[in-house]
Amino acid sequence: MDSINAIVLKPQLHEVLSLVKGFRNGVVYGTKIRFPHALVMTLLFRTGSVQDKAVAILKATKAHARGLAFFVTIYKSLMLLQRRISAEGKKSDLHTFVAGFVGGWFVFGEKTSVNQQIILYLFSRIAMGLVNTVMKAGDFTAPPNSFALFAAVCWGIVMVLFRRDKSVLQDSLKSSMTYLYEDSNHWTSLKTLLWHNK
Repeated sequence: MDSINAIVLKPQLHEVLSLVKGFRNGVVYGTKIRFPHALVMTLLFRTGSVQDKAVAILKATKAHARGLAFFVTIYKSLMLLQRRISAEGKKSDLHTFVAGFVGGWFVFGEKTSVNQQIILYLFSRIAMGLVNTVMKAGDFTAPPNSFALFAAVCWGIVMVLFRRDKSVLQDSLKSSMTYLYEDSNHWTSLKTLLWHNK
């Protein structure tokens, strides 16, 4: 074991082994995030046999873990390559963007339910990060109740979109909103009023 540890700790292997560890971390993190989410969502909302549900949970978990693992590997590989061919031998924002762009295109470019959830999550975090960047650069402080205003605008807009043309909304959001706001208008008995939706 000591000889193996000596090999994995060699400085000249660090870059290559960081790709291996990045792939590993993508698999682990993707599994940790997606498995419980897929389990809960499948048990709550999916119909079908236990086997069908188990397959759906494992398929979503595999897609998320695989996506993150390959994205990390592509990103880190391209960063390494760009640093090596760069005149300065340093990382730059352009290198970072190119590596992220290429990885995003090849790994998350197909519109699947898992990819769409990941990208929507990422987009919301980017929007908040850009707002925080502007606030920090201008040395601004958020006005009182700014988050309440943000929440109110988000909810106001999504309710208008849902009422006017729900087909423009992402499928899981549309499904949730239909359940909350339309299905609650219909019942045929006390049972479907309080216990079962339909």
